[in-house]
Amino acid sequence: MTGSLPPAGKVRTAGPRLLVTLAACCLLLVSMLAALLVGAADIAPRGAALQLLDWLPFVSADSGLAPVERALLLELRLPRVLLAAIVGGLLACAGAGYQGVFRNPLADPYLLGAAAGAGLTTTAVIVFTTGEGGTLLVPGAAFAGAIGGVMLAYALGNVAGRGGGTATLVLAGVAVTSFLTAIQTFLQQLDVEELQRVYSWILGNVGGGWEQVRLVLPYAVVSVVVMLLYGRLLDVLSVGDDEASSLGVNVARVRLVVLLAASLATASAVAVSGLIGFVGIVVPHVVRRLAGGSYRAVLPLSLVGGAAFLVVADLVARTVIAPAELPIGVVTAFTGAPFFVTVLRLTRRVET
Repeated sequence: MTGSLPPAGKVRTAGPRLLVTLAACCLLLVSMLAALLVGAADIAPRGAALQLLDWLPFVSADSGLAPVERALLLELRLPRVLLAAIVGGLLACAGAGYQGVFRNPLADPYLLGAAAGAGLTTTAVIVFTTGEGGTLLVPGAAFAGAIGGVMLAYALGNVAGRGGGTATLVLAGVAVTSFLTAIQTFLQQLDVEELQRVYSWILGNVGGGWEQVRLVLPYAVVSVVVMLLYGRLLDVLSVGDDEASSLGVNVARVRLVVLLAASLATASAVAVSGLIGFVGIVVPHVVRRLAGGSYRAVLPLSLVGGAAFLVVADLVARTVIAPAELPIGVVTAFTGAPFFVTVLRLTRRVET
């Protein structure tokens, strides 16, 4: 479980890493512009650019867009694109953080019961509440459930294995996920009329609007900053716990802090978007292949790459069967499932 990732010392030189960084930033910019302009109703690029400038403080510009087009751009597409970028960045950065802690490329933001906890509490809200009040409770319930699932898995891991080793934590996460999913399935059977609503949330959605962007932003900033600050220590952990301890690193504390930050990122993303899988596996793995294994590069590049990946996935979800929409989780699963199998085969080949 702990020897699958290459040592962090095997990194690319500064030149290629800079090219990867520039490419990732360009990809994010292009994908966000495309997502703003393209959809069931296209918007002229010049008009959209002028309208965005007019939207900024102390800037006045006549976009020439009709009121309906302005509302579509500023009230529907812009918050949706920003929310997709935030959620994708959080999930990818959290995935890189988990992989650094566990030293395993198959680690995922939902590894320690976050998704199962969020799914359980959201299902409970949908089943046991009615009307708009229940809808308003979903983000908070998902957040609490995700954090609760991670804390339960971490506590179980510490009880089962006093050393708090990574294998014990992974097994505890699997056990907690199975248990919470079983309870969620039971709750679904209590109110079969709400199954469609539950599954709609489970498959993911980034169309929550400005309210969801404002809700997730503070947690996103805190969790991302903490993970970025611990990039160097994750590089030290990559050489092994004993070696890291001999260098003066408090391994248990580093692991706990990164786990909490990654779980906060996952919980906040899940709270506003539902369950969107595979982002935390696909993006960090691609980044590691292109930019090397140093987490000082992997974490920020995963943040940018994850944002671009989910913006593109949402654009595909909105347009492939327009005017209808695919759940964004279906799009990421189509991409991520084959990629997961590829990573698994490569990992087994390295281990053998």
